[in-house]
Amino acid sequence: MARTAGAGRGFALLTVVTGAAGLLASWVITLDKFKLLENPRFVPGCSLNPVVSCGSVMKSDQASAFGFPNPMLGLVAYGIVICVGMSLLAGARFPAWYWLTFDAGCVFGVGFVSWLQFESLYRINALCLWCCLAWVATILLFWYVTSHAVRRRFLPAPEWLRAFLGEFTWVLPLLHIGVVGMLVLTRWWDFWTS
Repeated sequence: MARTAGAGRGFALLTVVTGAAGLLASWVITLDKFKLLENPRFVPGCSLNPVVSCGSVMKSDQASAFGFPNPMLGLVAYGIVICVGMSLLAGARFPAWYWLTFDAGCVFGVGFVSWLQFESLYRINALCLWCCLAWVATILLFWYVTSHAVRRRFLPAPEWLRAFLGEFTWVLPLLHIGVVGMLVLTRWWDFWTS
């Protein structure tokens, strides 16, 4: 196992871009949440119809899973992601424990957004477009950081998996996002096709 590892420019840029996308989504949702707290009749700009209804999502109990608005967690987490990406662009090399900690954060993130996806589709019965942007950013980040940790031998894996991830990492987030997209499509099929 390598003692330290950096990352290529593409991976570093992907980290910065996904962090920035998540930070943008968190920022917009946080501002809209403040407006909603000031005026309970406020309708966010992304509340377009009964399905794409950011206001419905923001008013749900799930929108404050830890006792404060979820996007506030995103403001911190995605800010950290951007810092990691910028450090990698500057040529930083991190030890195994750092990569594993970063990957653990990504595992938590993808687990949390998976729960939020389920809640949005089957409990809240509404979608938030900004949340969807954060979901996609988190899914991409999770698969690429985990792939990096496996390929650098920070996570144990068979050689065939390392070889696969070296060549086809893009397949996993594409499948993951595709499954979520299909769930959204089928959940409101009658609405989309009417």
